[in-house]
Amino acid sequence: MRFLSLLATALALVVSPLLSAAGLLVKNGESIAFLGDSITAQGAASPGGYVNLVASGLAAQGVTITVIPAGISGHKSNQMLERLDRDVLDKKPTWMTLSCGVNDVWHGAKGVPLEEYKANITAILDRCQAAGVKVVILTATQIKLPVTNPENVKLADYNAFLREIAAARQLPLADLNAAMAAEQAALENARLKRVLTVDGVHMNLYGNLMMAKGVLAAFGLDQTQLAAASASWAQQPDLYQTNAKIKLSLGELAALEAVAAKQNKSADALIAELTTAAVKTAVSAAK
Repeated sequence: MRFLSLLATALALVVSPLLSAAGLLVKNGESIAFLGDSITAQGAASPGGYVNLVASGLAAQGVTITVIPAGISGHKSNQMLERLDRDVLDKKPTWMTLSCGVNDVWHGAKGVPLEEYKANITAILDRCQAAGVKVVILTATQIKLPVTNPENVKLADYNAFLREIAAARQLPLADLNAAMAAEQAALENARLKRVLTVDGVHMNLYGNLMMAKGVLAAFGLDQTQLAAASASWAQQPDLYQTNAKIKLSLGELAALEAVAAKQNKSADALIAELTTAAVKTAVSAAK
């Protein structure tokens, strides 16, 4: 009986991940192209970028993917449409995530008007469908604070279109704009001195974590699987890098934040102070 119990336990350990992975939209061995602007380019450039977090989050479910980075700084919907073949379709990915809209609005007079944006996005989706590439649509994240500023008000119409076309074509949607607003509200309620961006637009580690969770949920991960992804991220020793080039794990960063909060400071501010003090101490000792 004990042997049968042990065998059942062993089978459960093997079968459970397989059953879990079977429910995901993306399968082991597939490739995902990440089409976007600088937020996506930066998301593929570091271990803590959302593109790499998506890959490691899927790996935690036994799903290994090939990442095809296709983010270029400053790009808008017209430029993404122009380079779609070269940067995405010619590489024959299984999937593509589409992150587009921030620069179309943020660039003002040099941006892309809503109706032209709609035509560009529709053309991108049509060409992906014709090529057999499955698409996950990402709503555009915020353009600085407050969320009621004129740029975000204008961006709302672009995101409304993305939600509509995703629903009409039955495409997975990662509503990152809504997720970002919810995360910011939660931080404010918790009175945490933490932001999601480095400049109001481009993501820091916390913003990348928010984006990765939204994309993974769109690919079908449930809350238990997202928790497993978060656990895999927490084990990465170099997920967060300070301006002083100090690399920390999420656990180390959380501990540092707790200390900083008691001093009514951000983690980065505390790191800067500690680093400066250490340098001054070293210089004094060398005299």
